[in-house]
Amino acid sequence: MATENLKQPLLRLRPSEQRALIFSGDLIVALIAFFGGVYFWAIADPFLDFSFEFFQKRVQGWYYLLPIIWLVMLVELYDLHRAANWRKTLRGLMFVAGIGLVGYALIFFTTEEPNSLPRRGVAGFLVFAFVLTLLWRLIYIRFYTTQGLMGRVLVVGAGENGRTLAQMYKSMNPPPFNFIGFIDDDPEKIGSSLEGFRIFAGSDRLLELIEGLNISDVIVSVTGEMKGQTFQVLLDTQERGVEVTRMRTIYEELLGRVPIHHLESDWVIRSFVDEARASGFYLLASRFLDILAALVGLLIFAMMLPFLALAIMLDDGWPIFYTQTRLGKGARIFEMLKLRTMIKDAEADGKAQVAEEHDPRVTRVGNFLRRSRLDEFPQFWNVLRGEMAMVGPRAERAELVQKYQKQIPFYRARLMVKPGLTGWAQVNYGYAATVEDTEIKLEYDLYYIKHRSIWMDILIILRTVTTVLGRRGR
Repeated sequence: MATENLKQPLLRLRPSEQRALIFSGDLIVALIAFFGGVYFWAIADPFLDFSFEFFQKRVQGWYYLLPIIWLVMLVELYDLHRAANWRKTLRGLMFVAGIGLVGYALIFFTTEEPNSLPRRGVAGFLVFAFVLTLLWRLIYIRFYTTQGLMGRVLVVGAGENGRTLAQMYKSMNPPPFNFIGFIDDDPEKIGSSLEGFRIFAGSDRLLELIEGLNISDVIVSVTGEMKGQTFQVLLDTQERGVEVTRMRTIYEELLGRVPIHHLESDWVIRSFVDEARASGFYLLASRFLDILAALVGLLIFAMMLPFLALAIMLDDGWPIFYTQTRLGKGARIFEMLKLRTMIKDAEADGKAQVAEEHDPRVTRVGNFLRRSRLDEFPQFWNVLRGEMAMVGPRAERAELVQKYQKQIPFYRARLMVKPGLTGWAQVNYGYAATVEDTEIKLEYDLYYIKHRSIWMDILIILRTVTTVLGRRGR
């Protein structure tokens, strides 16, 4: 078998390692931008030049926070799909720099002593941070998409799991690895193709194909029970230093979702009872975070309420608020509080209806409230009461839960945790107007329940803030 121009990847990084690499580069860039901004500020000082004395006398404490604020604002760009796409990277960086500029301008024009704010220092930091981060991200994209640095993947199993994996691969741009093809023990499949990828041979030739095609990674997507011979050859493959990974693991790592149509019936027990039980420390820390965030949120809401109430009243009259019965953890019923965004009697027939992206029932003010997520601020009261959490699956109505659990596997598993004011599904996906959309959001919810941690909760909250600032709410 020809091996010309086939190269093993020089460096193989898992998604978590890729994010760590991106963050490390961003951190170095932010620190360089900090000193660059100070230098640009210092050279215009008539008394002090760029020196230790300048840092002592001119640089105030808040200026040292600029690199941290910059990194926090970049949180959306740590999604690997965005990070590997230069257009999305450029748009994201322009958005972050614009928010920084607008934020500083608001502070500058509203502070009592605007002359104490270093315009040159902030402007210098933003310019350096934008340009250097863009250059670093372009280097990363070039590194990520270089053929010699991408894994060469052979998939074991050309069934439905393999088809889903191939379809996922084809939908991703740029691709996360080089998809070489399949092997399968079904003699009728050998020599044919699946989703445009060749099925080379059976598992008895796996080691030969790994050598001939310079395979660096093997993904196991066997549907049903695995033969003993196949299992043994996979062990031999791993002993040779080839990475062997299950299809479900790759699906979760690349998409941040759980493949609900490719799970065994006991998956919930194994994942949430045996493997992913929340620790007492996490439950205590998350409740503390909930209470703190709820108190801050209610304080901000109290200051905005007179203006929001007036806008709703002028647009569509009373009432300002509305309550709706939702299911919480363990299917416990509670009354969720929201600002009214739809016309009165939006469900005149009494039947629960799923909100759509351009729902005609939404009022003009309601559309703004939804896009900015201001309509959800009253839910901080539910968070404070313990009926909801800051982060979790979206609280759903009992009628819709009853409907979806008949159509979507593992749907009730989302009731294993408290519903959230925001969540992994909310920051990664828009409206769920169809059953197919709801399935995708459930995959995100189950991924969150399986992998939840304080750091993941903080990440989701930060991404929600950038969503609100960009008015990309649902």
